[in-house]
Amino acid sequence: MLVTTVLVIALAILLVITSVLLVVLILLHRGKGGGLSDLFGGGVSSSIGGSSVAEKNLDRLTVGIGLIWAASIVAVGLLVRTGS
Repeated sequence: MLVTTVLVIALAILLVITSVLLVVLILLHRGKGGGLSDLFGGGVSSSIGGSSVAEKNLDRLTVGIGLIWAASIVAVGLLVRTGS
């Protein structure tokens, strides 16, 4: 029972951290109007052929953090359900 409680608390902390990271990473993406990424130099036009390396890495990082976030939600749900 104690291990389950500690695991739920650890996953809840992970959820908070990944949630904040997701908000920041999503705001850094360049949208139709440039968004907040213009503040950090993201407003510079990239090559005609496609996305820059920084944009691709930002996409990969956002997807990775999103997957960790989703897995944490499922894990917390399962632990709470089985622990009760």
